[in-house]
Amino acid sequence: MNHINRRLFLAGAAILPAACGKLGAVPVAPTAAGPVPVNPLIKQRADAQIFRHDDGYYYMTGSVPEYDRLVLRRSKTIAGLSTATEVVLWRHEKTGPMSGFLWAPELHMVDGKWIVYFAAGPSGGGEDVFRIRSYAVVCDGPDPMTGKWSVLGELQTPWDSFNLDTTIFTHKGTRYMVWAQREPGIETNSNLYIAKLESALKLGSKTVRIAVPTLDWEIRGYKVAEAPAVLHRNGRLFMTYSASATDARYCLGLLTADENADLLDAKSWVKSPQPVFVTNRATSVYGPGHNSFTVDEKGRDILVYHGRDYETIQGDPLLNPDRHTRVQRLYYTADGTPDFGVPVGNGPLPERFIAAADPKRLMAHDGMRLVAGNPALPQTQFRQSPGRAGTESIMLSPILMPDHYLVAAKDGSISLEKDSKSADFALRSQFVRFEEKASDTLRFVAISAPGKAIGTVGDQLRLVPSRDATAYWRAD
Repeated sequence: MNHINRRLFLAGAAILPAACGKLGAVPVAPTAAGPVPVNPLIKQRADAQIFRHDDGYYYMTGSVPEYDRLVLRRSKTIAGLSTATEVVLWRHEKTGPMSGFLWAPELHMVDGKWIVYFAAGPSGGGEDVFRIRSYAVVCDGPDPMTGKWSVLGELQTPWDSFNLDTTIFTHKGTRYMVWAQREPGIETNSNLYIAKLESALKLGSKTVRIAVPTLDWEIRGYKVAEAPAVLHRNGRLFMTYSASATDARYCLGLLTADENADLLDAKSWVKSPQPVFVTNRATSVYGPGHNSFTVDEKGRDILVYHGRDYETIQGDPLLNPDRHTRVQRLYYTADGTPDFGVPVGNGPLPERFIAAADPKRLMAHDGMRLVAGNPALPQTQFRQSPGRAGTESIMLSPILMPDHYLVAAKDGSISLEKDSKSADFALRSQFVRFEEKASDTLRFVAISAPGKAIGTVGDQLRLVPSRDATAYWRAD
């Protein structure tokens, strides 16, 4: 293969001076722009919570497969969380109500102190291990990574029954808690409840039931509404929750409330009739759920969740260790509603490429056909990977067809082809990504066609002169 690599490298080198021109375009290697998160971000960490604190760090916690300890890691970047040092904050007790499974920790700052909410049950086996209740531990200092953690107490809810997945948020100066619980008299595994929060473990108002699993996609295997997470955007509060069994049927639902509504009125919360995030076999992510929200280093919304990369599970899904922490961009529809798309699959986070000359046209595909348009979100997401023509070449692949790549033909057409591993494919699938810093645009120049780049001709993607107006894209 060495002769192929030399041929590709020389071809790539030959186009650089012409493509750069006089405008200061810079060829960008696949990782030169900074650390790009790679999925799965953290293996074997379920019920993932990541948030960016005002100290500039990202903090991450989640359930460990052994369910025996509370852990925390932090990093200046989301990508850095994958290799960040993880510390153990607290371990389950030897006996008593917190000696068994520890589930779904969440880190919050409450009244100036670091708090971790979590669910726990007693050890001993049998049904007793599912006597799950919500608790909190508190840190004795300002640094949650080095401080000493101790038990603060148990959350007291209106019923002494199965409850877990507590989260808190503040809206218009009022602090709220949302959680999942089994209510006596309602034959479900868990419903969602909200109340004002007076202090870390003391509710400050009546408790209001806001969601009961009744729809077919909420009751597959178990009747579940759990793991709420709240996002305030575009004049509304969006509350995701997880539904059904924790295998490939696990999915996200969505409740929506107007930002000016009474959040303690159950009628303020409107349930979407269909799940918003589900298993996707094309991208090989199964059972996506138990999410949280954060923002990336540019301030863009990020969805955090767990999912497996295979479907068939041996034994109890809760005892399977392979629910991995994953992240991806969260987009919005024209009316401001979150568009979750599909789980994007393993590998570097994909991007969307919007035509600079016509923002209504995106690099997209309709099955095997490449188009310049704006179809469903997943059809506009492409993953960049290192190419085979030296350090500056890249390849582009749609997330829904991860074994196919954009290739350029001699007649100027661009198509999707499965990697044949041939020298011809290796040449035609290579592009150099040039970033125009002054205009915040980029171009993809074909190595197989010097002076040509990916552009738009009507609703098609084609090779055009590399300085043609349609050859410029904006990454999103």
